[in-house]
Amino acid sequence: MENTKTILITGGTGLVGTELCKLLVQKGYKIIVLSRSKTNLYVSPSISFAHWDINNNFIDRNAIIHADYIIHLAGAGVVDKKWTAAYKKEIQDSRIKSSELIVEALKNNPNKVKAIVSASAIGWYGPDVKENYQFVETDPADGHFLGETCKLWEESIEPATNLGIRVCKIRTGIVLSTKGGALKEFMNPIKFGLATILGNGKQIVSWIHIEDICRIFIHAVENEHMTGSYNAVAPNPVSNKMLTVTLAKIMRGIFFIPVYVPKFILKIMMGERSIEVLKSADVNCEKIRTSGFVFLFPGIEVALKNLLKK
Repeated sequence: MENTKTILITGGTGLVGTELCKLLVQKGYKIIVLSRSKTNLYVSPSISFAHWDINNNFIDRNAIIHADYIIHLAGAGVVDKKWTAAYKKEIQDSRIKSSELIVEALKNNPNKVKAIVSASAIGWYGPDVKENYQFVETDPADGHFLGETCKLWEESIEPATNLGIRVCKIRTGIVLSTKGGALKEFMNPIKFGLATILGNGKQIVSWIHIEDICRIFIHAVENEHMTGSYNAVAPNPVSNKMLTVTLAKIMRGIFFIPVYVPKFILKIMMGERSIEVLKSADVNCEKIRTSGFVFLFPGIEVALKNLLKK
């Protein structure tokens, strides 16, 4: 490909970042992965690594100079550890300070960056407020920890617009992949014949297939009319019970037992994080569809069958 464009990626070794890099290489892009380590984890001539260190406010200026676009995925895992005060600070700092470092690097170095596509999350919205209502991008941020985190996260990358750079923020739903994330947690007990339904199972899960979320990031890079925030969730959210039972049927046919895990047990096991697995969040995707994006996996059954290759 002549005039190959270069995309600088943060969080390029994570669940979404790894798959996204593969798709970008297939499309002919060159990729620079910003990483705390200097080890090249990819075996591809199209992917190189550059060093950055958020804590020491360092970023390889050559990575900034050579980038045509930036995809910003970096951030500590939200449900990876207990929500201590220290880990909550790490969750926020890993997102906000990294965005601020990118913006400062763009201010202080010559560059040709046309757009930044930054991850955000549907944690912006908090729990459902009324029946048969889907959250849209203009709804305000929830006042609790994740809503506040998403608000600060999106605000931290917004100053790039003052440099004439187009900014898109992708509010990602629950990403389904067999390589990590929530789906693996659902799959583990099903392997032993137990379909564990969380709480009463009625809470709505706004999910997305990993291939579709990667395609949304690429769509946002390539569509110069896209600015602002976009919900990245499949068109058909499902209840926790439907997700779990559908997965169990695909994995084991009729050979499973539905088991309800009471709220109080989840609270004991997960602490404050249990809010997220018990929360119902019905999120609308019409804005991203209106931009021209077409989902490959709009329904939960086709998505799960694809992921499990059934």
